[in-house]
Amino acid sequence: MKLTYSNYLKVDELLDLQQFRSDPPEHDEMLFIIIHQTYELWFKQILHEFGKLRPELEAGQTWTSMKTMRRVLTILKTMVAQIDILETMTPLEFESFRNFLDEASGFQSVQFREVEILCGHRSEHILKVHKNQPQYQQRMKKRMAEPTLWESFCTYLQTKGYDMPAPERVHKNGLLYDPSGEAQTILLKVMNNDPESALLAELFVDFDEGMQEWRYRHVKMVERTIGDKMGTGNSEGVNYLRKTLHQRIFPDLWEIRSEI
Repeated sequence: MKLTYSNYLKVDELLDLQQFRSDPPEHDEMLFIIIHQTYELWFKQILHEFGKLRPELEAGQTWTSMKTMRRVLTILKTMVAQIDILETMTPLEFESFRNFLDEASGFQSVQFREVEILCGHRSEHILKVHKNQPQYQQRMKKRMAEPTLWESFCTYLQTKGYDMPAPERVHKNGLLYDPSGEAQTILLKVMNNDPESALLAELFVDFDEGMQEWRYRHVKMVERTIGDKMGTGNSEGVNYLRKTLHQRIFPDLWEIRSEI
């Protein structure tokens, strides 16, 4: 078969993936499905970029690491902007098909959990959520054994000759490691004396801030759509999401702000 745009991108298969649950079909369920399928594709791309970024960092490759980080940041901004589209759906329009979602919930997104894991977050509860899906549990456990972004960045600084301590994994829930005064002392040296590494560090802060922005916009979108109702799949809904706000991924990079 001759290669064409359609068969290369599997367009026919892609456009057949929007299967309505509502009966009769509700108009806005299409938007809901497409937005969330698109998010899953972006999560896949971010994980793909992380797979390139961490070896680049660990090899001390400053400029290629920056390029990869800038791509991730641009994807993240696109994901945040997509919430504007979802917010064109009113609460009544969402309620028209919400009951058909049964126990399905964005809380169950395995790829987003993989992103969080590589950012250094851990949650035993998330593993329990997928107790009946061992293939997903295995994926997340495998990710937990991989280097986090912060661990790779610390290795990067070590390749540049800094005595950056390796982060110690101490927590089973929340951020994997505690802030380190020793690490912050090294980071201050970097910020004051190494412009290239400092610029890369600032991209990490940009990413951290971008993730917080994503969480905030997500919370407000859910809040304006369902208020304080229980989320789909019996999740806590907006009350759970509020707890995730302001979670820092790289606290040491924030702590040094007042010292620079």
